[in-house]
Amino acid sequence: MKILFIISILLLSLSAKEFSNELQFESSPYLLSHKNNPVHWMAWNDKAFAKAKRENKAIFLSLGYSTCHWCHVMEKESFSNKELAKVFNKYFVCIKVDREEMPHLDALYQEVYLKMRHHSGGWPLSLFMTPNKEVFYAATYIPAHKQSYSEGLDTLLEKLGTKYQKNDTAFEEELAAIQKVINAEVVYETSQETDISVNTLSESLKENFDDIYSGFGSGRKFPETSKLSLMMDLAQINSDEELEDYSYEMLDVMALRGLYDQVEGGFFRYTVDAAWEIPHFEKMLYDQAELIPLYVRAYLKTGKKLYKDVVVETIAMLDKRYVKNDLYYSASDADTNHEEGAYFIFSQKEMMGTRTEYTENFEDKMHLNIYENQRPENFERMRKILLKVRSKREYPFIDKKINTAWNALMIEALYSASIIDKKYKKKADKTLKALTDLMFKNYDLYHQTIIGMTPKQKGLLEDYSFFIGALIAGYEVDYDKDKLDFAEYLLNHANAKFYKKGVWYLSDDNLDIKAGLIDKYYDSPLSKMLQNIINIASLRASFRYEKLALATLEPQVDALKFKQSDVPALAKAYLMQMLKVTTLKSKKENLLKHKKEIQKINYPYVLTKEEKYDDYLACTIRLCYSKDKNLKTVIKAINSKRRW
Repeated sequence: MKILFIISILLLSLSAKEFSNELQFESSPYLLSHKNNPVHWMAWNDKAFAKAKRENKAIFLSLGYSTCHWCHVMEKESFSNKELAKVFNKYFVCIKVDREEMPHLDALYQEVYLKMRHHSGGWPLSLFMTPNKEVFYAATYIPAHKQSYSEGLDTLLEKLGTKYQKNDTAFEEELAAIQKVINAEVVYETSQETDISVNTLSESLKENFDDIYSGFGSGRKFPETSKLSLMMDLAQINSDEELEDYSYEMLDVMALRGLYDQVEGGFFRYTVDAAWEIPHFEKMLYDQAELIPLYVRAYLKTGKKLYKDVVVETIAMLDKRYVKNDLYYSASDADTNHEEGAYFIFSQKEMMGTRTEYTENFEDKMHLNIYENQRPENFERMRKILLKVRSKREYPFIDKKINTAWNALMIEALYSASIIDKKYKKKADKTLKALTDLMFKNYDLYHQTIIGMTPKQKGLLEDYSFFIGALIAGYEVDYDKDKLDFAEYLLNHANAKFYKKGVWYLSDDNLDIKAGLIDKYYDSPLSKMLQNIINIASLRASFRYEKLALATLEPQVDALKFKQSDVPALAKAYLMQMLKVTTLKSKKENLLKHKKEIQKINYPYVLTKEEKYDDYLACTIRLCYSKDKNLKTVIKAINSKRRW
């Protein structure tokens, strides 16, 4: 009997390990979620490519992340399918990448997909390539079996696998043609060129604005914070009431419709419809971090309670769900137990329990939308009832990676919010210290890790860009010289690591991936770095940094002329350089005493710096143009300064 019991235990153990693959040795929650797939997954490394060459197999590269709904779908229906796994393993060396671990690799292959398919990609991103990394087929989600919109993996895998192994003349010619497309430099047509000015940038935003539902585009709606931020800048610079109205309209719609979690606070990643009603229920740290400063800015300008409430509620939601050891987790899933939105939506019966006239505002009787420009009077009572319903449910999976870039964005957001409540300054300082202690080792930043584990992946351009931005924001709150010194150190270190022969790269490894300019999910790291260089040049009155800013900006001007709507963070940097950043200088106590007045200056590109002056000075990098004991006089000079 004892022998039978031992045999049973051994069989169970063997069964549990039957499909273990090399991802079991990784730390990423996303990679670990695939460790028991029958697909023989490997991580991105030299070993995987050597194996493919040795066995004459093509590479199947799958990029995704842990809170991606369609990544879960593909894992469940295809990567867990034993029959499909046999075909995967027969013809391919399969590599799984967490795009949050390797955003530079994701950026590279999203660009490859764009060139091959002529439209933007997404996740999961599915690529078939040679062991020499020559892509010959690109897709996003691929169904297990044929659908009206796509061939299924059940036929596609063998077709692509045999095509590679056959390697006939037709395949070689097709491969060469695809590589020519992928490797082609972008050439802009002169007929598409637009002059760069405050007016042309303003008109570009107006043309792309959805004046029916608000926001940008006519399909799925994302926050597109870099466009909204630029729109707010231009409204101030040009006293443009139309752009200002668009800005507040978009902030209102995002805060009151389906993009915002009306019950617990915080923004979902996007809505699946143009009217901002039906969300995709992921919550990403970077979205919260980039939206908070915009709502702070709007609140200071208008005093509208809704904007302040959004800031307070969003930070409270993050503190409740996302924080450990003063650091912020990366994201939460849309799904609970494989059902999208299960935690967030409500049945008609649950909704009727609120007994309010606003019951009809639930999309399909499931998700709250408010179709007015403010919350109803009974909103708090309704929220408490729905919170009670949710309290009995399982919260979606939270990806507990600590991402340096995203935590830095959140630190900057908290410093921004400290003008509303000083407690956020303390919170920002704690997170800054915790992030520095964890991720700054041997004079280098690191990219990400799990709490309790030593970070191993060296920092990327985005980590340096957003960390520097957080330090500059922190300096402007308390004038701690150490913050500015650290920002300057990281800038010089980033310059040495990522800037080579006039080109910025996303990493300093052997991938040689050039930094792009398009603001995809958050600000382009290159554009953010350019803003940092301009700001530090202004704070230090440094011609050396100004020269670096100009050297970085000059090669990007064509992109700005031809793709204005895609590169708003670059446009902001261009305006900062061309119109000039003003640094307002005075004694620390003067600057702190009048912080709210300074925040309300109508020119968007103003920094503050502690000096030993009783007076107030307004200076660009090359000259001071206003000096007075009366702050209002100097503010008037700043607001009237127009250089375009």
